[in-house]
Amino acid sequence: MKETLQYLFEGNTLTREEAKSSLIEVGKGIHSEAEFASFLTVFKMRPLASEELAGFRDAMAELSLDTDLTDYNAIDVVGTGGDGKNTFNISTLACFVIAGAGVNVTKHGNYAATSTSGSSNVLEYFGYKFSNDIEKLKGDLYKGNFCFMHAPLFHPAMKHIAPVRRALKVPTFFNILGPMINPSSPKYQLLGVNNKENFEHYKSVYKSLDVNFMIVNSNDGYDEVSLTADTHFANNTKEGNISPEEFGFEKIIPEKLFGGNSVEEAAKIFLNILEGRGTMEQTNVVIANAALGINVVFPEKDLKDCIALATESLRSGKALEKLKAVTN
Repeated sequence: MKETLQYLFEGNTLTREEAKSSLIEVGKGIHSEAEFASFLTVFKMRPLASEELAGFRDAMAELSLDTDLTDYNAIDVVGTGGDGKNTFNISTLACFVIAGAGVNVTKHGNYAATSTSGSSNVLEYFGYKFSNDIEKLKGDLYKGNFCFMHAPLFHPAMKHIAPVRRALKVPTFFNILGPMINPSSPKYQLLGVNNKENFEHYKSVYKSLDVNFMIVNSNDGYDEVSLTADTHFANNTKEGNISPEEFGFEKIIPEKLFGGNSVEEAAKIFLNILEGRGTMEQTNVVIANAALGINVVFPEKDLKDCIALATESLRSGKALEKLKAVTN
């Protein structure tokens, strides 16, 4: 680590392999907390290179618990967070709508870092039992086309990493790494990022992976489709913008996406939407994100068809049934 730090202090960047090797050593507890803190600080002092982020992703993937769910052809819908918008649990709701449309979802998530309620908070509230037992995860997929991987149970390396992150009290590259390190390596991924810089990083990394992906960032800074502005996107073959009107919805104001001041309030919003009692704006945003997820799995389908599938899943109660199937 001493040589690596000296190399970085001289203004150099790491190759993908060097970044991977460095983080694997940290994840195995080879280096001191002080050395790791210095390592993290380097990437606060200068922009992170996409090759470095790719290497860190490779390291965390290698260090995670092997969780082979490839037979399920599943999708994950997840955002980096950190957009400071305190929205309700849009991505997690979209997952249940996608599951209600008959598509398997293997979601990776954690407790909230910057918002009131993360995916782990709301699912725990509803009684979902966190587990890294693959048979339990397969059972959830069988019952509800959905399983959830609570990140701390799948990344043992975090016992060496988390104390330093907590002590530093500032965002690090780990804040954008989470969506990339789903331990089940789903074949399909809809990924939300919170700014243009991270959009470019993700695009660079995902073009090197064998994944059918779509990366989204709303032009006003949300890490998902917000319908408050156009959504910038990139997938395996193209890049562009989608307006709210192209989803068939009106543009909405940010206040309509507020996620509440507690996990209880967030859970109430969550259940209201699944029970068909959400506001028009809440419902439309969930449908828009779910439709893009369905489109990632079925790229041959028109976006309007995907909107119709998502709408039917939500309005018929199938999405709610999937939540009940994995939490009862």
